[in-house]
Amino acid sequence: MNPYYSLVADRANHRCEYCHAPELIFNLAFEVEHIIPLSIQGTDADSNLALACRSCNLRKGTRISGNDPESNTEVRLFHPRQDKWSDHFLADIESGNIQGISSIGRVTVDALEMNGQPQIMARQLWIRLGIFP
Repeated sequence: MNPYYSLVADRANHRCEYCHAPELIFNLAFEVEHIIPLSIQGTDADSNLALACRSCNLRKGTRISGNDPESNTEVRLFHPRQDKWSDHFLADIESGNIQGISSIGRVTVDALEMNGQPQIMARQLWIRLGIFP
């Protein structure tokens, strides 16, 4: 297990810091993710670490930016240590969708494919169980 897991998971309340998936329903621990990847001068400092579900971590990879689908400009991805989730995202309790409400939110939702059919179906179940958002 990652040596930073306890610190990062406790700070994140055991939720993916990108899509807010609850770790408790998975059969494995979430991953400690480098917000700025080591390959582009990121560090192991706790200010550069986030808890990510497997789906978000794989889709994010080494990316730190993407194209905003609304303005077609390059925008950085959501940074869990610098940004407040509710300033950039809105969870629709009826549909299970996560809506990007800022350019950072839109880019992150798009890049991490947060509204794929499996994610939406899981979120709808979590909503019914009272564990999301």
